[in-house]
Amino acid sequence: MCLGERGPLHTQWYVFRMSTARDRWLDEGLKVLAEEGAAGIRIDRIAARLNLSKGSFHHHFDGAEGYKKALLAHFEHLSIDMFENAISEVGESGGARVILARLTKLVRPGGTGLYRPELEVALRAWATWDADVRAVQTRLDEARLSALQRVWRSAVASDEEARTAALLPYLLAVGATVVFPPVDADQLRDLYEILLPLVPDSSSQTHDGTTSPP
Repeated sequence: MCLGERGPLHTQWYVFRMSTARDRWLDEGLKVLAEEGAAGIRIDRIAARLNLSKGSFHHHFDGAEGYKKALLAHFEHLSIDMFENAISEVGESGGARVILARLTKLVRPGGTGLYRPELEVALRAWATWDADVRAVQTRLDEARLSALQRVWRSAVASDEEARTAALLPYLLAVGATVVFPPVDADQLRDLYEILLPLVPDSSSQTHDGTTSPP
């Protein structure tokens, strides 16, 4: 083999393949968590679902505890990045109503949007008895609320009002996951669409958040 021609390409392909296998372990772990809760996260069962060997698992993770930490970090990053990316697509200067309308569109069925009730319920249940999970859930709640607070800040007069306003859509989503059965994505989106007209239009707000005269 000519290393000068094939070596770098082979190395890049190998690293990409490794990265993909690791992501598969993590993505499948989230599926199992949503379907069966924390008790279902067993390496042998996940390996069978993926048709991967335990050797593959041990290549990417430092045992069960290492996998748990990686799985939690994976979910945390996915959740925060999706939320922040949706906001940045509009831009915070776009105003609260426009950004919240964009977030509302991302509440969709199939576990592909912002609303993943089964996974949220499983994580919150896990957090009741595992300190590591509880720390992740605390950071997630705070990150999402802080993002919503930033969105609302241009439409109200103070940080305190923005925080209170941010709680309304967030607690609605949390509450929708804990009723049994959970409110489905289409229903939750309909609820948000009812609330959207109540969001102040930033174009009618002055810099300090008060309503400008007509």
